[in-house]
Amino acid sequence: MKRPYDYLLFDLDGTLTDPMEGITRSVQYALRHFGIEVEDLRTLTPFIGPPLAESFRTFYGFPEERIPEAIRTMREYFGERGWRENRVYDGMPQLLGTLQRAGYTLAVATSKPILFAQRILDYFDLARCFAFVGGAEMDGRRQAKAEVIAHVMTQCGIVDPGRCLMIGDRRHDIAGARAVGMDSCGVLWGYGDREELTAAGATRIVATLDEMNELLCR
Repeated sequence: MKRPYDYLLFDLDGTLTDPMEGITRSVQYALRHFGIEVEDLRTLTPFIGPPLAESFRTFYGFPEERIPEAIRTMREYFGERGWRENRVYDGMPQLLGTLQRAGYTLAVATSKPILFAQRILDYFDLARCFAFVGGAEMDGRRQAKAEVIAHVMTQCGIVDPGRCLMIGDRRHDIAGARAVGMDSCGVLWGYGDREELTAAGATRIVATLDEMNELLCR
């Protein structure tokens, strides 16, 4: 039987790698710049996944005029060391290899700036698994997940979103896929829970890499 998808688009943070330490320390550094002290890094995990401007606005009430400075300050830390304070989820390289051998074309669709995304994928030897890596620009262009997904489709020559599956751990991944008419698979090893992914309209939800392997390679 012909498989339902030809292309698999992966989110990065919370899906391919666990960036908890690097992102939360970077946010902590930025907040300290504004006189806000946060000791428990776990309280900053909601910053993992959504666009940064949205997070500073939603979680700390930053006015629009302060958000660019907050993002620049966060990236000072992240660009120096935070990007390395990261880890690949156990079994992920093996799963990606299995999906490649099964005939899927893999791509990355992340709201992280492409500069950092490519650096992380190269550092952890994951870049070789992907035909294309799509992300945001450092100047803030193309942050919304729907925009990133549409960019990946254009660059990969994809004309039928029905042949694609967006894989991610947050509601933004699911909403972005829906916006372009693409199915989505929510994953529970990242930073979104089943309630969030279900409410966002995920086509499927998997809890483990083994479940994803079974879903896509059975």
